[in-house]
Amino acid sequence: MTAPSHDGLRPGPSSRARERVIMHVDMDAFYASVELRRRPELVGRPVYVGGERRGVVLSANYQARAFGIAGGMSSAKARRMCPQAVAIPPDFDAYTEVSAGIGAVFESVTGRVEMASIDEAYLDVTGSLRPCGDARALGELLRALVHDEQGITCSVGIGRNKFIAKVASSQAKPDGLVEVPPGGEAAFLHPLAVEQIWGVGESTAGKLHRLGIVTVGDLADTPVGTLRRAFGPHQGALLADLAWGRDDRRVIARAGERGVGCQRTLAHDISDPARVRTELLRVCATVARRMRRAGVLGRVLTVTIRFADFQTASKSATLSGLTDTTDELHAQAMLLYHRLRASGTPIRRVGVRVQGLVEAGKAYCQPTLDAPERGWREAEVAMDAVRRKFGPQCLERAVLARSD
Repeated sequence: MTAPSHDGLRPGPSSRARERVIMHVDMDAFYASVELRRRPELVGRPVYVGGERRGVVLSANYQARAFGIAGGMSSAKARRMCPQAVAIPPDFDAYTEVSAGIGAVFESVTGRVEMASIDEAYLDVTGSLRPCGDARALGELLRALVHDEQGITCSVGIGRNKFIAKVASSQAKPDGLVEVPPGGEAAFLHPLAVEQIWGVGESTAGKLHRLGIVTVGDLADTPVGTLRRAFGPHQGALLADLAWGRDDRRVIARAGERGVGCQRTLAHDISDPARVRTELLRVCATVARRMRRAGVLGRVLTVTIRFADFQTASKSATLSGLTDTTDELHAQAMLLYHRLRASGTPIRRVGVRVQGLVEAGKAYCQPTLDAPERGWREAEVAMDAVRRKFGPQCLERAVLARSD
């Protein structure tokens, strides 16, 4: 099919827009997934987050959805539809912490991350494909990182604009990936129901159905004048554009410099300095690995500590030189931790973030006079290769393997 020409409509995507690679990453049943992560005995049973008898359903796992339970439904109705479902009261602090950890994963890949909500984000990865080779490989890497680090699954949609990526991620659910290649938008969209279009709710879908428009293909074949008369000049033109996959919205990143980071929420609050040292080492190792994978070195390190009383504190320092090695990051992180430490206050989360990034291929690192020809960096690069081949759990420093 070829998109028709409509007076007053924007032309098709420019050559620059066609080159964009946009991902939409959406967590699967986010609140419920976070709860099941810490209550594995409930895996496989219908579960929803919300009041047991009163209130509304905030999230339901896929076993509960099979009974018709959905977000926004009253808890009383959910109980009638599935009396055996387990209701879990929400823990928004936990959800916020997991969301922050997921955001850190995304920002380790690209600085152009738009968190659309607590459980979904748009990523412009146009300039970030080189380390992985292509968009699909990068999307699978992100899915693996989220699962390995946060214990939940996500679905990824890839396209050349935000609308296509969003629809693709919905088609990928649960726990999948769908890529729409440039030029394949019509073939992907047109068989879908019009309800799949962004902004088409129950009311708009009803009006479209009364016009005989059931699929996106039907919508694409409808004269734009008809749509404008039925929905108004703005919405009618927008529906026509979306039916052909046209969307010129940009990914709007949060203000601030790109960084590579990692946050780890501990299974139990800790106060033993040796345990804190180990957990900071674990986080620094993850950050260093991400930096090497992204091909960047950094010089500004920030440590963030969240205490058991939910107070958060952070400190930053500039390193003496550019680095991507665990031990250098960890040494500076420990110095910052000692400046942050509140005597006797247990810790529930540790985080490390590196900024001041420079492409590794364009940076010069002055070695010290006593530096060996081959050191920990070469060892870590070799470990990276082994982990890529055999999986992230196959090789670890002994102190981390013992304490995990």
